[in-house]
Amino acid sequence: MFVSLGLILLAAPLMAAGRPVVVCYGDSITAGHGLEAGQSFPDALQRDLDARGYHYQVSNQGTSGATTKDAVAGLRAILALHPAVVIVEFGGNDGLRGLPPEQTRRNLDAVLTALEEAHIKIVLAGITLPPNYGREYIQAFEQLFRELTAKHHVAFVPMLYKDLINVPGTIQPDGIHPTAKGSEIIARTLLPVLAPLLKKTTH
Repeated sequence: MFVSLGLILLAAPLMAAGRPVVVCYGDSITAGHGLEAGQSFPDALQRDLDARGYHYQVSNQGTSGATTKDAVAGLRAILALHPAVVIVEFGGNDGLRGLPPEQTRRNLDAVLTALEEAHIKIVLAGITLPPNYGREYIQAFEQLFRELTAKHHVAFVPMLYKDLINVPGTIQPDGIHPTAKGSEIIARTLLPVLAPLLKKTTH
């Protein structure tokens, strides 16, 4: 934890001096759990932005196993990167642990508020849960993302996996994490929501 924080803080001036930064802030889905280097969706997003002439540096700040409580705890390091945009992808681990949706909503609200106060643009990525968690819990879980979007007026992807459904080879055998192919699709899902928040430069 302390090592990664130190690396982030050391990298901040370097990133700030170059391209504007897009931070992907999330859990194992963002981190690229089970994938080789270069196969996470932030890596795919970097390639897509480069190909479309957006001169931004995508920073993968995903941590496997992280909950929304961890998201709140890590805010200082994220703000130190001085990002132009943050893609917030948290909540899945809260849901899988059966935590109260109100607790998740409260933590995400704190994250979005801190980013807003720092004048950072935000994309909120929603996620759902396996059907065995029950309709009532899943509906409450999904609803909290919609409520936060309405409150904060942020760009929103209601379901990060929406374009992976029924596409073979996009989810790892654990049934949760994307494959390299899935990561490519997630990046393309995010791009139409992210692009309006970015600026193209002439160099």
